Amino acid sequence: MRILTVVCIGLLDLACVAKSQYQSLAAERDHVAQELAGARSAASRREAEEARALQTAQAALDHCSERVAALEADGRHHVEQIVSLEQRGLVLENDLNVLQGQLAQLVKDRSRLGASVAEMQRALASLLEREREARRRIDEYRDVVARFKDLIDAGKLQVRVVDGRMVLTLPMDILFASGSAKLSREGKDALSELGQRLAAMPSRRLQVEGHTDNVPIHTATYASNWELAAGRALVVVRALLEAGLPPERLSAASFGEHRPTAHNDTDGERAKNRRIELVLVPDLSLLPGYAELNQLAAGS
Repeated sequence: MRILTVVCIGLLDLACVAKSQYQSLAAERDHVAQELAGARSAASRREAEEARALQTAQAALDHCSERVAALEADGRHHVEQIVSLEQRGLVLENDLNVLQGQLAQLVKDRSRLGASVAEMQRALASLLEREREARRRIDEYRDVVARFKDLIDAGKLQVRVVDGRMVLTLPMDILFASGSAKLSREGKDALSELGQRLAAMPSRRLQVEGHTDNVPIHTATYASNWELAAGRALVVVRALLEAGLPPERLSAASFGEHRPTAHNDTDGERAKNRRIELVLVPDLSLLPGYAELNQLAAGS
């Protein structure tokens, strides 16, 4: 009887040990299951965040594409009057193509999403700055044309865009006689009226440029067309000073016969080349990249 009792007690002890181990393993299993569930939840959150980031990038791409379409439509509307701005539009379009390529790479490579989005934002800001500069130049051109519309309609003045600069062209026949730098009465009146209007544009500097045809000149006063064109430019500068323009806003230059606007084969073509041009000097500080250029110059 005592032996049976001892055996029973031993079996009970074994049962208690097995139950304790089972409970420990079950607790460990439940802990592992909780960690696995947490990991799955975190992975789901990361996948959702990546999907939202990709959706944001795609929305930015769509916005840029809409902006490209708007800019191209605006360029077609103004191309006949502002020829030189077409080149700026091409540069702008090329920038947009580069930006679209960067965005396409962004979609393909999610691992670089954060850095690429920041780069896209910088490129977009640069693009918007270029667009604002183009719009400013267009508005500036319209303002100049409106100021001198009556002179343009009367054939006394022509407004053009040459090499990205606005140029007011005065035909020589109303200013000077052939081979002379003596201002005519009609020329004095025209420059007086023109100078008074230019004086009302206080933020603009002007360079007066003299141009001749290719007929050579060699006199005691003018050794070549360089001297003749320079003399005429200086006479126009003095007339504009008398009309009220401050001297710090004026400069003179001579190109002689070397920048023709037409061939010199006929009298009519040569007449087009004999001209005075008033160039509205652009303010480089308003152009994109000016600050970076200053920093580069300071570093050198």
